[in-house]
Amino acid sequence: MSEYRIAPSILSANFAKLGQEIEDVIKSGTDIVHFDVMDNHYVPNLTIGPLVCEAIRDLSHNVGALIDVHLMVEPVDRIIPDFAKAGADIITFHPEASNHIDRSLSMVRDLGCKSGLVFNPATPLHYLEHVMDKVDMILLMSVNPGFGGQKFIPQTLEKAKQARALIDAYTAKTGRQIWLEIDGGVNPDNIAEIAAAGVDTFVAGSAIFGKPNDTDPNRYDTVVKSMRDALATV
Repeated sequence: MSEYRIAPSILSANFAKLGQEIEDVIKSGTDIVHFDVMDNHYVPNLTIGPLVCEAIRDLSHNVGALIDVHLMVEPVDRIIPDFAKAGADIITFHPEASNHIDRSLSMVRDLGCKSGLVFNPATPLHYLEHVMDKVDMILLMSVNPGFGGQKFIPQTLEKAKQARALIDAYTAKTGRQIWLEIDGGVNPDNIAEIAAAGVDTFVAGSAIFGKPNDTDPNRYDTVVKSMRDALATV
């Protein structure tokens, strides 16, 4: 892959200093603000909503970072417009959470955002079969969604290879690129192996933010550099 993107998940950030956390982690060499939305219904946790997305919109965009909103909510159609209005650049959701996947993907795009589908560890990729033309990102969960700090599920590597084959075949046919993202247990020790399976976008939460929060604006440089160095070996 000619370009790799690192997406720090702010779910693991210090919420008391969220704006500063975003500024510092992007300046350390990451690319995307990954925004996890959980509803205590589709997943057993409750996190953040559109108001927080709106609060970080200008800050994120000013430092050159896209906002990647991952909706772990059911149903999704009601909340998609709120996040589009709040500043999301990319909105992904789980196929199980939509009664009409094509319609939900179209809604995301009609509202001016990039669209994507998210696949849990046991969710098959066949949902992509008839909607590849409306998908800009495929997100593979390498943990069961709901909580940060979980260990990477190795079987996800085989799924990533399958997804990469689907993307490459589609790109060869249409010329259109689709990003392949992974979320869960990504760290400097396994990121190269994950990239070798075809992934180009990496969500990392506790691996990046799981250090003591202090006032040093360069505190994330070391871990981000170690990820970039590992990716350079692929």
